[in-house]
Amino acid sequence: MAVKTAQARINLANTIESLLGYPIIKVGNNEASHNNEQSYGPQGKVKPLYRINSDNTVLARAQKRQDLLLIKQQQNIEKILAMAMDFCPDVASSKQPDADWVEHFVALCGDTSNQSMQSLWAKILTGETLNPGTFSIKSLQTLKHMTQREADSLQKCVSLSGYNEKDDSHFILLGFYKKPSLFDLLRKGNKVSLNLGKTGISFPDILTLMDLNLLYRKEIESAVLKTGQELTLSFLSQKVTLKAKNSDLVLSYYKFTQTGDELSKLINYPVNKVYKQLLNSALESEFELAWHTTK
Repeated sequence: MAVKTAQARINLANTIESLLGYPIIKVGNNEASHNNEQSYGPQGKVKPLYRINSDNTVLARAQKRQDLLLIKQQQNIEKILAMAMDFCPDVASSKQPDADWVEHFVALCGDTSNQSMQSLWAKILTGETLNPGTFSIKSLQTLKHMTQREADSLQKCVSLSGYNEKDDSHFILLGFYKKPSLFDLLRKGNKVSLNLGKTGISFPDILTLMDLNLLYRKEIESAVLKTGQELTLSFLSQKVTLKAKNSDLVLSYYKFTQTGDELSKLINYPVNKVYKQLLNSALESEFELAWHTTK
């Protein structure tokens, strides 16, 4: 335990030095100081056992901290811009991103040091360069406050989300039910649901995206489908067409918000294999499913 404690203190000291530009040192013996009257100030407050090892004024130390912050931000921005150049294909483009959008982009991405998150920023800049207007300022603000864990939750959910070209949106199918008639009012109780837990996605992952306003909080239902009506969903390199065998079928799903749709475009992740199996087994009783590979 003592070794772990010492290592934790070393890690903290390294973090402090990287933030301030100065090391922190011990003033006196920790255990003895608590029992010594000299460890107390005039008002009875315990004197700090550690201090910053610098003779510079507080103003000078503050200026150095700001310089270090600016240097780190500049390094982050340069890495992201270099990644964007690497991602960008050599194709024709008639427009440039809006100048105000670019200013917001640079101001928001500078605090991102994680390489995986930097990659997402680079993809946003590339996408906006290829097609200005693809990503909103709101999406940039959301990404700035996302942690790597939250980005991982988004990636997991993208592997379950199908893209519906008709309304330009992504959603996660949850199941279906047959709309009850006047003679069968209890039919909705026989709703067929997919167990998303089997796909490796937890409900906290879903709640995380809802809290980030990437998914709508309420489960949504489709319009009533008629016999023979089709719905086509795209999953990266695969598409599936659902064809209703009977009338009065209603699909339920989680739908991505506009911000969620925009950020989903950054993640090229194939359909979750377990989810694909669940779709086939859950829907085959009332739908004809046809999968095919796209280029």
